[in-house]
Amino acid sequence: MSSSPQSAAQAEATLIRRILAGEKALFYDLVRPYERAIFVAALSILRNEHDAEDVAQEAVLKAFINLKSFRAESRFSTWLVQITINEARMRLRKEHAHLYESTDESRSDQEGQYVPKDWADWREIPSEALQRKELRAALTSAIADLDPIYREVLLLRDVEELSIAETAAALDISEANVKTRLLRARLQVRDALAPGIDGSWTSGRPGWKKVRPW
Repeated sequence: MSSSPQSAAQAEATLIRRILAGEKALFYDLVRPYERAIFVAALSILRNEHDAEDVAQEAVLKAFINLKSFRAESRFSTWLVQITINEARMRLRKEHAHLYESTDESRSDQEGQYVPKDWADWREIPSEALQRKELRAALTSAIADLDPIYREVLLLRDVEELSIAETAAALDISEANVKTRLLRARLQVRDALAPGIDGSWTSGRPGWKKVRPW
């Protein structure tokens, strides 16, 4: 039987107290459940697995060094993801952000916000279709091509399943912004995966290879 969120939080708080009291070897037990989450957070910004691994390790080290500053005002996982995101953004600034951005022309309104295409015949992508190798690859590419502010929210919320509040805390934005960016991210992915006029599936971008119809 799995433990309740409250008991898990209590166990985590106990671990933190013991680590701060000198049992430093317990720190790995504290961060181990969140290794994937911090890697995904770093990858959402850097779009490079090697760099994401480096940043995840740097974030864990920084969390260890600064553990005494954790005030338990949010979940430890949220605090750890926030450190990771800050580290990834610093890495990106140092290594020139334009090298990681998509060269595709984005579709935006006068305020720079994404404007979804008006697909009159759009329908949700069947879950069973997403199991196909071609669509999985296209979905991965579609997510990778999102602007960072949208990709971060989509991966934290839909992939890592952080709550709206946790995502907002990790990214240091309002919950309203999380909801807005998440919607726009989903719309962009939808547009990338929408069926073409001829009924066959395309990515929605020039140069992408068509795959078999549904």
